[in-house]
Amino acid sequence: MSKEQEIIGIIAGGGQFPLMVAEAARKQGYRVVAVAHIGDTESSLSDKVDEIVWIKLGQLGQLIKKLAIFHDDDILRAVAKELAKQGIEIVSSTSHLPELSAPLGCLTRRGLTGSEEEDVDFGWKVAKELGRLDIGQCVVVRKKAVLALEAIDGTDETILRGGRLAREAAVVVKVSKPDQDLRFDVPCVGLETLRVMSQVKASVLAVEAGKTLMFDRTEMVAYANKEGISIVSR
Repeated sequence: MSKEQEIIGIIAGGGQFPLMVAEAARKQGYRVVAVAHIGDTESSLSDKVDEIVWIKLGQLGQLIKKLAIFHDDDILRAVAKELAKQGIEIVSSTSHLPELSAPLGCLTRRGLTGSEEEDVDFGWKVAKELGRLDIGQCVVVRKKAVLALEAIDGTDETILRGGRLAREAAVVVKVSKPDQDLRFDVPCVGLETLRVMSQVKASVLAVEAGKTLMFDRTEMVAYANKEGISIVSR
């Protein structure tokens, strides 16, 4: 089968990422079919795919009810297993956009101070343990004290909670879970992440190289340089 005949299916959530994947796949010659969630997925996805089916979030409920599991990753793997029975292979959501993966190193003009480096090391260990427990992926620390752990409220709220406690110079660490299946869920940061950090005068964003999506990287780096924020990927 030639590439022009191959079909890429997207189970689309909210935000810009499904749109970017669809656009990139079509440019590479694939026919793109999407399943989109009413009230969550951007309506403009319709213009970027060859075929789209809109469903309510609850329509996956019947499958989930058959599963004696409650964690997101377990549910996603179970869905993948069911799709595999139908001959549908699940591939990484980043397969068509490798340029979005965070590169290794310090991305900003300002590097880390010695104490910030220690906080990143400390926060990294805590974040990995948080991920191992399948709770969240982001922690906020300062002077080796944990100020906030991500839960269901998400990364931005975690940064705000931790940053307010720190008052300034908070270190934000976001990593993948130790056993994270990157076919389904990839940690991501973007310009909005830095804007939230700026609200609470946070000083460092540390992410995991090759396992984190960075949206609008050029704009992120420019904004971080202006605000004196360090971005490191390791």
